[in-house]
Amino acid sequence: QVQLVESGGGLAQAGGSLTLSCAASGRPLSRYAMGWFRQAPGKEREFLWAISRSGSRTYSPSSVKGRFTISRDNAKNTVALQMNSLEPEDTAVYYCAAAESYYPDSPVNNPHEYDYWGQGTQVTVSS
Repeated sequence: QVQLVESGGGLAQAGGSLTLSCAASGRPLSRYAMGWFRQAPGKEREFLWAISRSGSRTYSPSSVKGRFTISRDNAKNTVALQMNSLEPEDTAVYYCAAAESYYPDSPVNNPHEYDYWGQGTQVTVSS
């Protein structure tokens, strides 16, 4: 199975930017559709972005859609989340996750289909 490790979290000021990275090992990342999620204290986990195995298509059910973007580099076995115009409300633990997918060009839109998770990286945004 695939192992996922997030990095790039930390402290940012409101209005600033951060780029999170998710590194995969154990199996080629190209086998998996990927997603980014976050969970703030006292809140349910939020599904932010999904990207297909090929990287050709993305999907976001979240209000962060206009500020955050997802990308992947299968050659480097990494997925990134670019976060711009950060707000204090973005403070949360951010997770990447992988879903087995037969279709190379379809994001996995159902958060319950993600089977493999990283340990998370903390993002704190100060006002």
